[in-house]
Amino acid sequence: MPVISIPRKEQIEVAATDLFKAKGYAATSMRDIASQVGIEAASIYSHLKSKEDILVKICFRMGQEFMDGIKKVQDTNVSIEVKFKQAVISHVNIITGDIAASAVFWNEWRHLSEPLLSDFVAMQRAYEQAFKSIIEQGVNEGVFEVHDTSFTIMAMLSSLNGIQKWRNYTLPPEELNEAFAHIFLKGLKK
Repeated sequence: MPVISIPRKEQIEVAATDLFKAKGYAATSMRDIASQVGIEAASIYSHLKSKEDILVKICFRMGQEFMDGIKKVQDTNVSIEVKFKQAVISHVNIITGDIAASAVFWNEWRHLSEPLLSDFVAMQRAYEQAFKSIIEQGVNEGVFEVHDTSFTIMAMLSSLNGIQKWRNYTLPPEELNEAFAHIFLKGLKK
């Protein structure tokens, strides 16, 4: 069986993601990343310009995954209950698909510099609005009963996003996303 070699740039991103999750972006140095990959600190700059380049790549890659997921759900022609369930499942699948990158995405984005920080916040708001529009559609159709949609979406997303902080969860991702979808859907239904 042949040994598959991962490109050095990808090795650096994986190592940095793990370190950013464990230590935080600010506490992780380029030297830490280089050491984790097994290269000299100076040679890391032949693969990237700065530590922020890695953070940008992680944050915007994950952000795009969330946006692609919600867009796919919005484009489906199903009942609002199924659409909501699909949105929750998509969200959980993205988080559990890469816990380390999810942790960096949710906890370290504040270290982005402008104008990237503003672009990232705009992406977050667009995602929240897309999810909120699904709930509002359910309210308008008389399927969901929600007193404050903004509060509901923030409470729900906070709960879902917290998965990346869980130490141990016993359910496999496909059961975890179904469990979340069931809990939230039951809470929204009229």
